[in-house]
Amino acid sequence: MSSVVSRVKAAPSAQALEHFNKLLSFETDCWDVHFALSNKRQDFILLDVRGKESFDAGHIDGAVHLQHQKIRPEALEDYAMDTLFVVYCAGPHCNATEKAAIKLATLDRPVKKMIGGAIGWVDEGFTLTPTTVNV
Repeated sequence: MSSVVSRVKAAPSAQALEHFNKLLSFETDCWDVHFALSNKRQDFILLDVRGKESFDAGHIDGAVHLQHQKIRPEALEDYAMDTLFVVYCAGPHCNATEKAAIKLATLDRPVKKMIGGAIGWVDEGFTLTPTTVNV
């Protein structure tokens, strides 16, 4: 008797290789982003696409805040056309990353999603930085 896991046969290895290689061209994870940031190997713009209140409550240090609704050519004019954007939102329950990625791709900008979002970041043991307000 087979399990529900193996009931549907796994794809052939060549197809699995193609699929997972392709998947990495669309996604990265919190660990790899953290490694790049902490080792000064950041060759991308980390874009927090959540609302202002969420960003201010806590964001990844070094992230640029640009809500997905505000992604327009004029908002990106300071970045070269080949700049890679890595987008994140709250977490797996949030589809703002997909909305942002669609807008960036529509504007012919390279984009990847950081899977896990802010929740994944915290789950990995990394910290979020609140926005400080100068009074």
